[in-house]
Parts: sequence; structure tokens; C-alpha cells
Amino acid sequence: MNAMLETPELPAVFDGVKLAAVAAVLYVIVRCLNLKSPTAPPDLIYQDTALSRFLLKSCPLLTKEYIPPMIWGKSGHIQTALYGKMGRVRSPHPYGLRKYLTMSDGATATFDLFEPLAEHCIREDVTMVICPGIANHSEKQYIRTFVDYAQKNGYRCAVLNHLGALPNIELTSPRMFTYGCTWEFGAMVNYIKKTFPLTQLVVVGFSLGGNIVCKYLGETQANQERVLCCVSVCQGYSALRAQETFMQWDQCRRFYNFLMADNMKKIILSHRQVLFGDSVKQPQTLVDSDLSRLYTATSLMQIDDTIMRKFHGYSSLKEYYEKESCLHYLHRIYVPLMLVNAADDPLVHDSLLSIPRALSEKQENVMFVLPLHGGHLGFFEGAVLFPEPLTWMDKLVVQYTNAICQWERNKSQCSDTEQAASGQE
Repeated sequence: MNAMLETPELPAVFDGVKLAAVAAVLYVIVRCLNLKSPTAPPDLIYQDTALSRFLLKSCPLLTKEYIPPMIWGKSGHIQTALYGKMGRVRSPHPYGLRKYLTMSDGATATFDLFEPLAEHCIREDVTMVICPGIANHSEKQYIRTFVDYAQKNGYRCAVLNHLGALPNIELTSPRMFTYGCTWEFGAMVNYIKKTFPLTQLVVVGFSLGGNIVCKYLGETQANQERVLCCVSVCQGYSALRAQETFMQWDQCRRFYNFLMADNMKKIILSHRQVLFGDSVKQPQTLVDSDLSRLYTATSLMQIDDTIMRKFHGYSSLKEYYEKESCLHYLHRIYVPLMLVNAADDPLVHDSLLSIPRALSEKQENVMFVLPLHGGHLGFFEGAVLFPEPLTWMDKLVVQYTNAICQWERNKSQCSDTEQAASGQE
């Protein structure tokens, strides 16, 4: 009799368990996808100057909310994973000409040149010189998408292919691209200046490329000649500071570190014959034992210490990171500089963002832009689930450079008017 009375309660117990399980799953989804995070305009750090006021008026994206896709766009991990795996959605295929430059050590630098597809907003010749992220090149989808958009806004684009990154281009010397070597980028810029003597330059760097372009501009004042502005997106500013955070499991950085190290190993091993062959003069102390250590490396730091620092003769990993980081060159950049990072970038620890924050508080030419979302080079936009082909990052970079071009044109016109007035007197 008692059993008969208790049986009706069992379904209620099961329903309660199911409800609790569903609630737990939903809680995990909400936490993992960061669905409760608000959308907001990017955090801006800058000094109140005539230029910054002009930029705020001319660049609506600086003051508008960045709204990522509702379901997954607030997760920095998913944004980063989609960038890493897919690049972009429905990426175009801009047509460019590949150029080859012989370096002094016998290396062959390559870059792709894309002509503008429309008239520029100020009707002048402006070239974007672009440095991609680690082990990237002009054929990557995020680069193709950005180049196509820049071309349609009247920009010529020159995109560096990192030394050794293109799968169909063999190395011609025992050296690959490194974290902060500016030789190939500088050679590309010099070629553009000589070939197009009337062009003005916009310098753009993504991730590792942001470190390279900022270091290049700060190395010597001459490198800033004919440069209108510089934009750096998602770089970490200091490899020495970043190396400790990159070994931490917080935000899965150790896992990302492993994945990037695995990709670097594949690239290095694809050039094994040139880098480790007996017939080629090898860099300082690069020997077969380094190849053995390379096979067992599980982090970028191990690869940098075993292989990369030796391309330029650094005696230690610390020296390599110190000398190759743009941290000590940023204060020497005098052209307008926009530094862009995402607050949820799983690769760039929050402590590293104190560098651009402090710089923008001291130097009038610097603006630091920090949206809440975007991940590492993601910045996808879209309504609910499916992202748009063009990202917030693509539009912001072009919008900012358009504004700088207009600012410089206005300054030039004012100067001409003043000279004409003084001549009449």
C-alpha cells in the first residue's frame, strides 16, 4: 500500500533532476559564452587635443557600441578560434603582384602589391604598408578581407609575407622571420617610397606585425618620413613581460601557446634543409642538437630560445625579447598612432595593456582603443549567429586612416591659405 502511494512521486523527482541538469547546462553556456556581458563603446584613452577631437567626430566607430554576434560573439575564445581556423567569412580574392627583394644576407623577402580600386577620399596617392601576424602572409583570409576593403576605399596596399611563412616560397638563406626583425618590412617600405615617390604611407600591423611596425618606426626618425599614421591591432608590446603569462593556464593561454608552437615547428621543419643543411652556412651555434630540442618543444619560448634568437646572434632569450620588443621604441613615434586591443583577448594578458594605456596618457599623438569584446583579431559583427564578412576591426582601421588623411589635408590647406595671405601683405 505504501509503495503504491510513493510511486507517483518518482516522476516528480526525475523531473527535478532533469530541471537541475538543464539549469546547470544553461549556466555553463551563459558563463562560457559570456552572454551576460554588456555591449558598449570601446574604452578610449587619449589626451584632449585638436586631433583627438577631430578623430572622435570623424570616426563614429570610436564612440558607437561594438555589437558582436549575440550567441557567441561575447566569447573571446570563440572569436579567437574562428579567426584562427576560418579567418573570415566569404573572404574576397584581391588581385596583387608579388615582388621579390634580395636582402644583404642572401634572404629573399617577398610582398604582394595591390592597386586601389577607387579614388581616395582626399584624391591623393596613399599606400598602406601592412605587416601580418605571426607566420602569416598576404594569402590569409583576414588579410585578404582587409586589403579588399582598403582597395575599395582608394588605398594601394603592400602586404609583407613573413620570411618562411609562404608554403610555396623556399628560403634562400638560413634565416626566418623573428618576433621583432624589421629588415624585410623596411625593405618593402623603401621599395614603395622609391617606386611611388609621391605616395604617402599608412603603416598597419596585426598582432606580431604590430610589434614589428612600431619598432620599425621608432628605430630612426627617417623611418617616419612620409608616414601619415600607424595602426597596431592586438599586439602584446613586450615579449619579456608576456612570456610568463603565456605559460599560465588562465584563459587557456598555455593551450594557445602549445598550438602556436606546433604551427611554428611545422614551418621551421618545412625549411629544415636550408636551416640545418650541411651545404649552407648556419647562424650562430645553430646545430643538429637544436633540431632535436625543436621536436620536443611545446611552447613558443622554447622555440625562440632554441632557434629564433640565434638567427640574430642573441646570447639569451631575455636579451632577444628585450631587443626585439617595441616597448622601448613606442615613445619615439611622433606620427598619429592608434593602438587597438580587445579586453577579452585570451592571448594578451590584462597586465600588458598597462603599456599602451600609460603611453596614451603621456603622448598626444597616441590613442588607445579597447573594446570589451573581439578576442584576438576576431572583432566579428553580426545579428545573432552568422558573422558578417567585414569586421569591426577592418572598418575601424580604414575609418581612422581616412580621418587622418582628411586632417592632414585640412592642415595643408590652412597652411597654403596663410602663406597666400602673408604674400599679399
